[in-house]
Amino acid sequence: MLPTLVMNATYIFNKWKNVPAPDRGQLIKVFGDVLRERKEELSKAITKDMGKTIRESRGEVQEAIDMCDFAVGLSRQLYGLTMPSERPKHRLQETWLPLGVIGVISAFNFPVAVWAWNFCLAIICGNSVIWKPSLKGRQSALTVFDIWTMACDRAGKKEFVSLNQVLFGDKKEAVELAEHKGIALVSATGSVEMGKVIAPLVAQRLGKVLLELGGNNAAIISQHADLDLAIKGCVFAAVGTTGQRCTTLRRLFVHNSIYAKVLEKLTAAYSTIKMGDPHEEDVLLGPIISDTAYEYMMDAMQAAQDEGATLWHGGGCYNNIDGSIFGPYVYPAIITANGHLEIMKKETFAPILYMIPYTKLQDAIDMVNCVEQGLSNSIFTNDMNETEQFLEQAYSGIVNVNAGTSGAEIGGAFGGEKDTGGGRESGSDSWKNYMRRVTTTINYSGEMPLAQGIKFDNE
Repeated sequence: MLPTLVMNATYIFNKWKNVPAPDRGQLIKVFGDVLRERKEELSKAITKDMGKTIRESRGEVQEAIDMCDFAVGLSRQLYGLTMPSERPKHRLQETWLPLGVIGVISAFNFPVAVWAWNFCLAIICGNSVIWKPSLKGRQSALTVFDIWTMACDRAGKKEFVSLNQVLFGDKKEAVELAEHKGIALVSATGSVEMGKVIAPLVAQRLGKVLLELGGNNAAIISQHADLDLAIKGCVFAAVGTTGQRCTTLRRLFVHNSIYAKVLEKLTAAYSTIKMGDPHEEDVLLGPIISDTAYEYMMDAMQAAQDEGATLWHGGGCYNNIDGSIFGPYVYPAIITANGHLEIMKKETFAPILYMIPYTKLQDAIDMVNCVEQGLSNSIFTNDMNETEQFLEQAYSGIVNVNAGTSGAEIGGAFGGEKDTGGGRESGSDSWKNYMRRVTTTINYSGEMPLAQGIKFDNE
């Protein structure tokens, strides 16, 4: 199946790349309009697929709509540079050209938004896309494809429907995508383990790869923080999407002078979270994705306790939803410890928040950085010196002050360092990932001077 998809994608790419970028933007504009019209339908598909609350699903679709708006503006801003040449009557410039066929591998937890980050930019840049969604996002992918087909029809661009082709499958299909020489760039979002499989396969054929892998994110609450603000930021960051975001807050370092007060406030806030059927408007916490994910959560909690930590709040399963089509419903856990635990170095994709006291800010920053992942970290403080120290030393792609670790906006490049993969998607200059840079020299002098003043003749 993949060879046929690549052949179709290559054919349509060779037509699409010749369409002026502003005209490409007009198709994406129509796509955004149709997404707005069918926002509720797509939101419900996301909730049905993976159990995300309907509030968060709407936010995810809005993210895709925002990406369309961003891409439309970008369609007139694919700027290159002109540099002064050291040779007289020469022009030196950079031009950006589309790569070709882009392979996008997306994860279950954001079945639409992550695809949209890649698709909107890839299409604006003149590429075509083959998308391998998670099998847990099947209905979402089918709905997106139908919306895209409708947009192409409305825009009078039916011949370009195959700019977005869907490849359903699991690990086998992801590996095939990585190995295929017809895929110019593989953009993969998922676990670190997945990235370590995909990256070498692409590297073996000297292809391009863009990785958005795990996060093991931390926040610091300083004694100079606004505690009410900090609690609000940390609660959503820790339990939103049932702890199944790559930007989920997993480790919380609190100054020892306020540790007891923060723990009390955090526990009180957790007790007010309404859990249940994610279709209900007032539910803030839905199910975890699967029985396997629940078992990982239980194993991590037990490992923490074996290391001497205390299960302070939550944990375990509850069954207040009869006939649920989703995975288990879990109580979000707060685990307290006196220092950084070995289990905390591993990202567990579940609502577990580890809470540790600190005395010196430098010690807290060192603990923030001691894991292999480097996606999103935060500090809550009103002290300027602490802010600057954290911004300078926190080793992650996203650094926040008085804001939680999750909730990144599409205007800023999204991605992280170390085992997070080093990729950047969405805003800023991330569009350059989907294009190839050509350095051009134009000689209009009538002479043939060489660079660096080299003489290659006797004149």
